[in-house]
Amino acid sequence: MTAPETEPRLALDPARTALVLVDLMERIVALPLEPHKGTEVLATAEELAETFRKAGALVVLIRVERSGVAEQPPGSGLVAGLVAEGDLEIVKRTIGGFQGTGLDERLREHGVSTLVFGGIATNLGVESTARAAGDLGYDLVFVEDAMAAFTASEHDASVRLDFPRLGTVVTAGEVRFSAR
Repeated sequence: MTAPETEPRLALDPARTALVLVDLMERIVALPLEPHKGTEVLATAEELAETFRKAGALVVLIRVERSGVAEQPPGSGLVAGLVAEGDLEIVKRTIGGFQGTGLDERLREHGVSTLVFGGIATNLGVESTARAAGDLGYDLVFVEDAMAAFTASEHDASVRLDFPRLGTVVTAGEVRFSAR
């Protein structure tokens, strides 16, 4: 007889951890996404952000802007109400959130060593940002139900094949902070 499996408990230090939410912009959240709808990803991300803020952990919101255009497409801002006082808003012009944005420097100023990821698209903006973060020496956590892609297979390839090699994959319900 084997012992019953227990749900893994993730104990994060709020002083050294940041939630990184990628491309939760109106026009992107509205796209047809899988395996989670954009509105589901957004709701989970909002709950995570509130949990992080209450714990005193940093929340980073990354959004993309197109280079060389006079005006960004409609819906290019972060979803209304997502940003709160004290959050970092980062504007990127590449798939990933580190190139030319100052994100690494800002995270290090805050003493952050662990990044918890959510956003859209799992296999594009989230994975690109996470790979760069891994190269920079951050510990990585991926919240599976706080992400979506254009197809379920793209999402699953990142979550089941790539992310376990880069860090720890969890659900939002498994994210916990250690006692200070």
